[in-house]
Amino acid sequence: MILTRARATALIGAGLLLPHCTSKPRGIAIGSKNFTEEFVIAEIYAQALERAGYSVDRKFNLGSTQIAMGALRRGDIDLYPEYTGTALIDVLHLPPMHDDRALFARVSAEFAKEHLTWLDPSPMNDSQGLATTAQIAGKYHVHTLSELSVVAPQLRLGAIPEFLSRADALPGLQKFYGGFRFKEAKTFDIGLKYKALENNEADVVTAFTTDGLIGAENLVVLKDDKHFWPPYHIAPVVRDDGLERFPKLARTLNAIAPLITDERARAMNYAVDGLKQEPSTVAAAFLKGDAR
Repeated sequence: MILTRARATALIGAGLLLPHCTSKPRGIAIGSKNFTEEFVIAEIYAQALERAGYSVDRKFNLGSTQIAMGALRRGDIDLYPEYTGTALIDVLHLPPMHDDRALFARVSAEFAKEHLTWLDPSPMNDSQGLATTAQIAGKYHVHTLSELSVVAPQLRLGAIPEFLSRADALPGLQKFYGGFRFKEAKTFDIGLKYKALENNEADVVTAFTTDGLIGAENLVVLKDDKHFWPPYHIAPVVRDDGLERFPKLARTLNAIAPLITDERARAMNYAVDGLKQEPSTVAAAFLKGDAR
């Protein structure tokens, strides 16, 4: 039979009337929160699963932890990268824990009650922090959080919005260390926090310890000398029904988990934030073993 344009149009129309005949099974829906490291790690997960033969639906840049968790609970996504400390404090609203294994066991057990599974965590520990310039650190003699807690009334804080309210952020610091009453606290989009230092809009800013721009801009991360912050190891959090639908998912992502270290995370974050490379390009280089 010759396939004429009219015949092709008729077949297409029939397909539209009978979607069950042509629809494809949904691929693995991977989400991410709204900052560089999440984009890169989510892209690593996505490309690794594509190499394993799966179709992947990228739903990156969802927003905050609460938005990403909401999408996971509803089934809008099958997995996304999350941090153990964030899950403990910001999702489960539990007090900080400082032992890596105990913390992971606790969040795993609690998430399992919602039919969500934590796969193997990576050694990368993207802890929260506060950073300043070498000039300000020298002028005010601040190199630890204890020292900053005392001189905070002389300084302006630049923070991402959730830092002002989370229990593992400013309210927790004020309770744990005492002090931390800044002269002024301004909020900035997550991608603009270091620009606030550069533009003299803040004296101290919130930081994540694997941020690539910390080293590139010679910033000083103030030492958490009393060990306030818990570990923040990253891992895929997956719906149990997703693990059932995609049998190779856990094995594939667990295989790459040990490769995501602090050093590689900083290099990848800088490649995006400093060198303006695409997260997909950086992720591909990582999976090829070319990450620096």
